[in-house]
Parts: sequence; structure tokens; C-alpha cells
Amino acid sequence: MEINAASSSDINAVLAQMRQIRAQAQAGIGPVQGGADVADVSAPRGAEQSNFGGMLKSAIDSVNELQRTSSQTSTDFIEGRENNLVKVMLDSQKASVGFQAMVQVRNRMVSAYQDIMKMPI
Repeated sequence: MEINAASSSDINAVLAQMRQIRAQAQAGIGPVQGGADVADVSAPRGAEQSNFGGMLKSAIDSVNELQRTSSQTSTDFIEGRENNLVKVMLDSQKASVGFQAMVQVRNRMVSAYQDIMKMPI
């Protein structure tokens, strides 16, 4: 199976985005899906700082949108409206990676909660 130039550029774009997210995560900062920056922890609390609940809701919404897009693309492929298998697979992998990342965030949050609950008062 040959990969055409458009799907190759899609793959490269996804890889570049993943590398950017990884670099920002390693630096301790990063954009929330959709481009909004997470406020610096050392910044004073104010109207500009995103709250954690809003940031989490935004991340969940973006994962949900990836899941919907993947499902729609897969349905279109099955029904013959989409003939680009590479696009279908990329959408599926984006949704999978997003969901796995969300599960890891949840696991870390549960672990942090358990650690806090074990602290003596």
C-alpha cells in the first residue's frame, strides 16, 4: 500500500504535534487541547489563571471530540463515503492516544488523592 503525499503530511503533522506536546510536558508547561495555555503555578491567582476544573473539562471534551471524529470516520469508511484508510487509521490512533492519556491523568489524580488522604492531620 502506497502512502500518498497528503497522508504523509498528515502523519508528519501528527508526529510534530506529539513531539511538541512531549517537549512541553517535560518542561512542565503545555497547551490544553484547543490552544489555551495552562497558567504557571508560580503565577499569582487572578482572572487570567485557568482553574483546574475548567482545564480538565476542556481536556475531556477534546478527547470526546477525538472519539466522535474517529467513530464518524470509521462509519463513513464502512459505508463507502470515505475511501482514505490512512485518515481512518490516523483518526483512530489519535482517539486511542488521547483516551490513554486521559486514563493516565485519572490514575495520577486518584493516586494523588490517596496520598493526600493518607497524610496525618
